[in-house]
Amino acid sequence: MAKATGGEGATPVPQRLLAAATRLFAEQGYDRTSVQEIVEAAGVTKGALYHYFGSKEDLLQEVYARVLRLQQERLDAYADADEPVEKRLRDAAADVVVTTIENLDDASIFFRSMHHLSPEKNKQVRVERRRYHERFRDLVEEGQRTGVFSTATPPDLVVDYHFGSVHHLSTWYRPEGPLTPREVADHLADLLLRALRP
Repeated sequence: MAKATGGEGATPVPQRLLAAATRLFAEQGYDRTSVQEIVEAAGVTKGALYHYFGSKEDLLQEVYARVLRLQQERLDAYADADEPVEKRLRDAAADVVVTTIENLDDASIFFRSMHHLSPEKNKQVRVERRRYHERFRDLVEEGQRTGVFSTATPPDLVVDYHFGSVHHLSTWYRPEGPLTPREVADHLADLLLRALRP
């Protein structure tokens, strides 16, 4: 395979490696994909991979971490917006569905393969995910505290309910199916809000 050039407009090497790894992990599975296949698909050397990512495991962690970073930034923006709590929660609930569908390969690879991560890397990812879930839970608690949402269901259960639906998307959502990402997001966000109405 020809090496990609580093000229103007060329995709940076880390992004090329991530794109190649994501596609191969999705098609073949993490454990059946070799470092050699990744570097050939990315058009780079093994040295380049080890320069940007210490190992294949680091690539797997980054596949998921970049989606989580994007979702955290977006959640923070929704949570900090000058809007009623019901709108902020609904926007955040819909957004995590859309961004998960837009990065479905990344999410499904990770949930299928996270057991390959070392305990230390697994812990890092869990800490990042917990931070996201806690920020989301803060919105639920704010609405419950101010009487906008029902307090009948504990906030942790509300969060688990919504994210259970989100994590399940990779098992059934198909881009060629009858619903667009936005339609799925609206349905799931509305279900969440209906469950929280006093």
